[in-house]
Amino acid sequence: MRITAPAPSDRVDPAGIDLYDPRLYAYGDAHLAWQTLRREEPVFWQDLPDGRGFWSVTKYDDVRRVLSDHEAFTSQRGAILKMLGTEDPAGGHQMAVTDPPRHTHVRRPLEAMMTPAALRPFVPRIRAGIQGLLAGMCDGEPWDLGVAMTALPMIVSGALMGLPEEDFPELVRLGLMTVAPDDEEFQVGTGSTTTLRAAHTGLFSYFAEQVRARRRAAPPDLGDRDLIGRLMTMEVEGSPMTDGEIVSNCYSMLLGANVNTGHVISAAVLELFDDFEQYDRWSRDEAGLKTGLTEALRWSSPVLHFLRYAVDDVEIGGRKIQARQGVVAWIASANRDEDVFDDPFRFDTRRRPNREISFGYGPHRCIGTAAARITLDLTLKEIFARVERFEPAGEVEHLCSNFTGGIKHLPVLAHPRIQR
Repeated sequence: MRITAPAPSDRVDPAGIDLYDPRLYAYGDAHLAWQTLRREEPVFWQDLPDGRGFWSVTKYDDVRRVLSDHEAFTSQRGAILKMLGTEDPAGGHQMAVTDPPRHTHVRRPLEAMMTPAALRPFVPRIRAGIQGLLAGMCDGEPWDLGVAMTALPMIVSGALMGLPEEDFPELVRLGLMTVAPDDEEFQVGTGSTTTLRAAHTGLFSYFAEQVRARRRAAPPDLGDRDLIGRLMTMEVEGSPMTDGEIVSNCYSMLLGANVNTGHVISAAVLELFDDFEQYDRWSRDEAGLKTGLTEALRWSSPVLHFLRYAVDDVEIGGRKIQARQGVVAWIASANRDEDVFDDPFRFDTRRRPNREISFGYGPHRCIGTAAARITLDLTLKEIFARVERFEPAGEVEHLCSNFTGGIKHLPVLAHPRIQR
């Protein structure tokens, strides 16, 4: 997906825009489509060939409204476009598809384990995992940054969930099958439907066995040392969670972590191939590291959207949305809104202010935001300490997904930094 600037005069015919098609994000120019819609139809209805349809909101303020107003826009029927028109069976049981106040009751005990202070004991293990992941980066041969960064989040989510490291590669593969079932590289069987079903079965079976193994342990491993243990011991509205609810929330947390983190770095490196001066300045300016990271989050916006459903008839931008119609809030479009960000198609590691919403907005803002930022901070420091500059070493390939705007392959040649 092109993430550089369309010309101000560029547009596409809204009648030809298909935001559902995952191929747009792998091979097309979604940013040109969103730019057109922000200017001409910021609240946009799209019919699908199978009779379904959905609204898209592309402006920053409208996206924040849809994501924050759970009384007008519910997540309980489903939260991703792939599930459009299908009642999510996890609604009301899984944190991602549950509205407040129950959502808050599930979230709060887990959130307490995801603060910077609570995450501090995990930092040495996370740093060691990052160093292992980057071990071959400066060997003088082409190295696939996209593959490495796709695996990065599992180092963190695995540690926080107490999962065995030998399971990480398979969990990464199942996660990719879930968020990009239309991508032929990750497909199994006869296509996207079979792939998605296999991924769901694999992940739910895996976490069900994790829960059973903890209950079988002598004594039972039910402590609060990790997120799975917390799910197994906490109560929601006065009752313990069922094993089905525990497994469903494990699945949701794993995907939430693995969808986005590494793609932020891949997108930033790709953009800075031709801007060595900015890369050099960012890599040497420790005080400005976090400002640049915030810009990389805005620029990459790896979570492209979230789906909500109108609870009752409601109006946005002069368009009347009927009760139970799906509304897709395009985060990646909001992060390039010309009315909010000055020169939004310029990657600027010194950008201030920067009100990016890459982790979402409102009650469902990513619970792992602090963990993701710590991971990205550690990874950038490791890269900047090792690499003087990157140059391209092969073809860039994007995920074929309408949910995750990711780079799956980014071959690079890393020129080592000369230590002085």
